[in-house]
Amino acid sequence: MIVVLTALEVEHEAVRAHLRDLRPHHHRAGTVFEVGHPAGRADRPVALAGIGRGAATAATATERAIAEFAPAAVLFVGVADALRPWVRLGDVVVATKVHGAGSRAWETSHGLVQLARHVSRTRAWPEPVDLVGSVHFEPIAAGGSHRDHPGADDAVAVEPEGAVDAGHLHPGTPTIAIRGIGGTGDGTGAATDAEGWPAIAAANAAAFALGLAVAVDPTGTAERRAEAVPPAVHNEAHGNAAVQAQIGVVHGGIVFNRSPDGT
Repeated sequence: MIVVLTALEVEHEAVRAHLRDLRPHHHRAGTVFEVGHPAGRADRPVALAGIGRGAATAATATERAIAEFAPAAVLFVGVADALRPWVRLGDVVVATKVHGAGSRAWETSHGLVQLARHVSRTRAWPEPVDLVGSVHFEPIAAGGSHRDHPGADDAVAVEPEGAVDAGHLHPGTPTIAIRGIGGTGDGTGAATDAEGWPAIAAANAAAFALGLAVAVDPTGTAERRAEAVPPAVHNEAHGNAAVQAQIGVVHGGIVFNRSPDGT
């Protein structure tokens, strides 16, 4: 299973257009996912949700999606504004690093970036899509404007919703942000919106994301996570010995057994 999360309706519809046999999946807390698969690839299930704006909302939705589906990867897909003149409208930026608020930053999963580079080289996205623009592998800033990220000197784009800032919360599940460039950071947003660039950018990001969703092994990550669970630890005390607290992560329950003589 691959999870795709979007913030805006234009982003959600762009991804949805590439999925088939969609059916609703209702999370017990109220979030509605749609589960389907890319055209011709029923072996690559995808769960899609529109999570709305804001880092807090995105963090909650991300945690719910990971707990519900145990996905092999989470893809944050949508639109961003360019921060560099060589990043053009319609380009796709695959985030190699995400700068959060203040000085926080998180590296993207090496494996996902490598797969994304392969998708870019082989142009392995859904036909007959022909991306308008280039694909860049660069850092991005998440949330607010570029002025809200004083340490993000290497960021080439900023996504104002802050959705991808949630990806670091679950290190056991690789996440990646894929952003189409629908505007620039020079205050010309109204003009680019009127020219339809956000919709074009969302379509380009969605097509690239579905190509990556097909490339990801849908079971490998979950299997590795299961193998990473530590083995059971047994502590025994006899006679007058005492067991002190063992600091760490406890998987499962704790059982105290007494011997027949009560020790």
